[in-house]
Amino acid sequence: MTTDGTSESRPNAGPGGNDDVTSQEHTLSIMLVDDHDVMRRGLRSLIEAHPGWRVTCEATTGREALALLETCAPDVIVTDLGMPEMNGLAAVRRMRLEAPAAEVIIFSIYETEFLVREAIAAGARGYILKSDAARHLTAAIESAAMHQPYFSMAITDKMRDFLVRDGDMQAELVAPAPSLTIREQEIIQLLAEGKTNKEIAAALSISPKTVETHRSAIMRKLGLKSIADLVRYAMRNGILYS
Repeated sequence: MTTDGTSESRPNAGPGGNDDVTSQEHTLSIMLVDDHDVMRRGLRSLIEAHPGWRVTCEATTGREALALLETCAPDVIVTDLGMPEMNGLAAVRRMRLEAPAAEVIIFSIYETEFLVREAIAAGARGYILKSDAARHLTAAIESAAMHQPYFSMAITDKMRDFLVRDGDMQAELVAPAPSLTIREQEIIQLLAEGKTNKEIAAALSISPKTVETHRSAIMRKLGLKSIADLVRYAMRNGILYS
């Protein structure tokens, strides 16, 4: 109360100030996407130990994560790359289209140059290794919340090595990949997982004829002659994980 009996408003109370004001501060909403329950539980514990951070939703596949985006409305998405049905790279591209305000951090065991570069091209704000979680996850989320990039040291070193290579090798590595649509990337993964045209059609809610059209376009664009070639391509380029 002030001396004239009116209530005093303190909207900018700092540390040690009004507890009610502190409790009303914005909570950072985080989505976890990983097909391993134990990993998600560990991440949740690590994240929610940070004041003001809350895991508001979890998903086990990229497709499930996309279905939750609207209701979850996350500020930051922490996602694995190697998942069934829709791999992390394809999911990130869709996430950036459907929830452009959400920042994405890739959290993976894989550290190949191709995957790092593809993750950045897909719109990921950060890339950290699962082995570095305890040291880097909090910092990565803090950076993403401020719309700043963050990469764990191993990833930074790998990209530095790539950038300083000789011109011929660098040109080979950065040569543009064939232009594949998001739908074609989804179908590549499902074909590589051994799904039939009918099973893919059911999973994607399209007709088997449309699947076959996409399949023919994929094989032509990539210069592949068989499903075995496609599986090798998918494994080499991080679309299918062993």
